[in-house]
Amino acid sequence: MPQIIENKRIRLPIILAVVALFSLTLWQVSTLVRSTELEKLHTMIDSNLGRYAVSLGNELDKFRSLPELLSTNPDLAEALNGSDDLVRLHYLSIYLEETARITGASDVYLMAQDGTTIASSNWQQVNSFVGRNFNYRPYFKQALSGNPGRYFALGTTSKKRGYYFSHPVTVEELIIGVVVVKIDLNDIEEQWSDPLVDLLVTDIDDVVFISTRPEWKFKTLEPLSDQDLKRIVDSRRYVNQELASLPIVQRQDYSQRAKLITVVEKDASAPATLRGLSGSDYMLMHKAMPEAELNIVAMAKLTPVKHQVWNSVVIAGFIFLILLLLTSFLVLQRKIVNERARFKQQATKVLEANEARVRAIIDNTQAGLIALDSQGRIESFNPTAGALFDYQLEEVSGCYFSQLINQEDRSLYWRLITHPEQLQPGLQAPIIETRGQRKDGSPFPIELTIGQMEDQGERKFIATIHDITERKEYEEHLRQARDELEHRVAERTDDLQTANDRLRNEIQEHERTQNELIQTAKMAVLGQLSAGINHELNQPLTAIRAYADNARSFLQLEKTQTAIENLTEISGLTERMAKIIAPLKVFSRKTSGQAETISLRSVRDGAMSILYGRLDKEVVTVSWPEALDDLYVLGDMVRLEQVAVNLLSNAMQAMESQQDKRVEISCEVGDDLVVLKFRDSGPGLDPDEIDKVFEPFYTTKKVGEGLGLGLSISHRIVDSLGGRLSARNHPDGGAEFTMELKRARPKDEAIAS
Repeated sequence: MPQIIENKRIRLPIILAVVALFSLTLWQVSTLVRSTELEKLHTMIDSNLGRYAVSLGNELDKFRSLPELLSTNPDLAEALNGSDDLVRLHYLSIYLEETARITGASDVYLMAQDGTTIASSNWQQVNSFVGRNFNYRPYFKQALSGNPGRYFALGTTSKKRGYYFSHPVTVEELIIGVVVVKIDLNDIEEQWSDPLVDLLVTDIDDVVFISTRPEWKFKTLEPLSDQDLKRIVDSRRYVNQELASLPIVQRQDYSQRAKLITVVEKDASAPATLRGLSGSDYMLMHKAMPEAELNIVAMAKLTPVKHQVWNSVVIAGFIFLILLLLTSFLVLQRKIVNERARFKQQATKVLEANEARVRAIIDNTQAGLIALDSQGRIESFNPTAGALFDYQLEEVSGCYFSQLINQEDRSLYWRLITHPEQLQPGLQAPIIETRGQRKDGSPFPIELTIGQMEDQGERKFIATIHDITERKEYEEHLRQARDELEHRVAERTDDLQTANDRLRNEIQEHERTQNELIQTAKMAVLGQLSAGINHELNQPLTAIRAYADNARSFLQLEKTQTAIENLTEISGLTERMAKIIAPLKVFSRKTSGQAETISLRSVRDGAMSILYGRLDKEVVTVSWPEALDDLYVLGDMVRLEQVAVNLLSNAMQAMESQQDKRVEISCEVGDDLVVLKFRDSGPGLDPDEIDKVFEPFYTTKKVGEGLGLGLSISHRIVDSLGGRLSARNHPDGGAEFTMELKRARPKDEAIAS
């Protein structure tokens, strides 16, 4: 039963293969025969096209020179110059009629410059051209431009197809008219008769105007664009014919000039219920006649090709079946003869195949493999092992494998050989990293693995060797790169630490320098204050001395009340002197350097007390915003007083030449910022110099009146407090300095929140 199932399994692929081969053979035969027959048909059509092109060309050439010849007749020029002479035109029409009869032309006629026909060979017919205007025809326009014209069209009068030749009639190189010769193409169409090939003649727009198939006349091989269709309609080339395209549903290029197409046609042989449309296959080939602006097209049906392909396929099928039967008979006979030999050779072939497969695996592996006997002697090795140790098998066969290993690791190797229980199947064989020795004694690093195997009941060993020279070199390079990287990181760390310490020292030095500059600027202002205070104290001191002397005299005279009044005046004068001296103590103190919550009212009071004397002396009005008691900012009292004093001092200096000296201070409060704006009534800042006002040593004052450090120091102070100080000219006049500070809350509000 298993044998029967096995035979069925074998027989099914064979049957499928035979069927596939049969199908492939028939397909190849049909393809080859079809290709051959198509090539024959292509050659035949190409030959016929050349013959038909010559025939059509010869037919057209008979009339090509006739218009030019007629244009040399002086009677035509005289008729054009005297178009009112009806008798002359009558005789000219008779002449043209005789010319058409002799030459075989369909019509010959003469046209004036405006396109009106004045004489025609068909003057006696009902549809005579005489008096008709054909100035819209391209052949007329071509001749009127001085060139011979050639054109195919459907006659607007006769409704007959015709090919037109035209030529200008000139007098002293002046074009006065056009002579036209029309030939009938029906005769050419009737001469073409081929039962296997349908012939067509198309114009440059692929419109069929000559065809052996009447239903294809005035069809197009390709759908026309709207632009081309409008151009054809405007020229009245085909009068009122509907220019529909042939129902070609499939196109396939066969050669440069040939295509395989499928045309939908009416099938009269089909049943009445199915009568209608069917597809016919053709080979279409065209040949261009550019001088005549025509194309000759041949369409040959592929029915003979299909019949030939079918006949060839049937014959090939019979031959294949005969060969298949013969082959089956020979195969069965041969199978019976070779069956016994096959069974005898099967075992040998399997053994040889396994051995060859194992040998191929061993020879092509990237590792060195060495077979050892039970005592550790070399029996064989693969080419990779021979290349590693530079030995031939004959040189080391029967030698102990230990001579190929470094002396230090031979003991471990012998322990594995003498204790094979460590190499039991299923256990991971230990991997030893050691050094091998080549034939020339040079050592190299290797990775050694020893495994146990059975060969016909005898225990043997297999040694696997991998050369790890590249890996060791890579590890060494990696170690060196790591050490170098660590060294460079340590050096870079030291450099960064040194640079960091230097930067920290420079920052500290910068802060000390900035504080000294602030204090220096304050001392400079203090000097100015001292001069003013000295002047202010002279008058109170003089008054005190006078009041004291008077009081002593009044006491001696026992005028106690008058003496008390003098002493009261002295007390007021001392209080005034205390107010004058107070700014010196406030302004000369140094900052604490710590940011804290500062009341803007305290900043206002401190700045105003410092500038008290100067403001009164220079008659300057300073307007501070109200409700400063509840506004707090994060900053330093001394520094903020310094900034306010600097801004007010600059404003007073800017308003020296002004009559109305006012400084208006406004306040805008946000969630996180408090913005103070100091606007003076002076002339404002130079627009080109606004960006420089905060630069150190920049000043617009006279020499000796300032160093140009006030605004620079103020800018640094506000910036160090996390704020921003900027300057601009107010739209209504004067300079405006804006100071933005971080808003803070008083301690009691912060605790409550």
